[in-house]
Amino acid sequence: MSKIITMIPVRMASTRLPDKPLLDVNGKSVLQRVYENVRAVIPGDVVIAAGDQVLVDEAEKFGARAILTDASLPSGTDRIAAALRQIDPDGDKYDIVVDFQGDGLNVNPKVNLDLIEMIERTDCDIATCGMIFKNEKDIHDPTQVKICMGLRKGETEGRCLYFTRAAAPYIRNPEKCKNHDYYHHIGIYVFKAASLRRMVSLPVGVLEERESLEQLRALENGMTIRAKIIDNIKLIEEAPADINTPEEYAEACKWVK
Repeated sequence: MSKIITMIPVRMASTRLPDKPLLDVNGKSVLQRVYENVRAVIPGDVVIAAGDQVLVDEAEKFGARAILTDASLPSGTDRIAAALRQIDPDGDKYDIVVDFQGDGLNVNPKVNLDLIEMIERTDCDIATCGMIFKNEKDIHDPTQVKICMGLRKGETEGRCLYFTRAAAPYIRNPEKCKNHDYYHHIGIYVFKAASLRRMVSLPVGVLEERESLEQLRALENGMTIRAKIIDNIKLIEEAPADINTPEEYAEACKWVK
């Protein structure tokens, strides 16, 4: 059986929604609600990788373990890797690391169970997920990241060949193509512990720098990423999956009880 740890990277800095992790959502902070959702579903240890002491203090109030990390770390991936080094300096305590974002207030942690299983079954380095684009306009939106993967019609899992902000893959002969789907990358990651350590030790990749997508660093260095296509990532359909704006916060407070 795999030894699993879920790391929740979180920091206070947010230009659109100040103090986001500490905002009250019907009696509990955003951070506490995320932690409790994860704790109830994903097996193994759960640790908060905090970029600020105030978040460590908040975690202690509701009984969670938190590790203080350098606030200047460039990404959540770097933050969970830094916290993991403190917890497991010899690198032999855990096999799998779940990266669960600290603002994923309404993200269903059960999604991660399928990704854990995929790593155990296929031995891929990283497991992630995507959804089929429903809106043609979104395919051409560079803020919506696309997964290039060779799925036949009806298949729901495969190896990721590329991630891009462009509308890809191009369909040269639509009349002959049996699968016209485009896949929207959902930034949920599960890592083999050794693969996480390797990824953050590598220099920024050429393609990563061009697209500003850190998962391309892994692909450039021969690591395998697999994705599962899912229908929904939410616990409550009416509420936003995560909160990044005052409007999303207000909507979350209406639904998350």
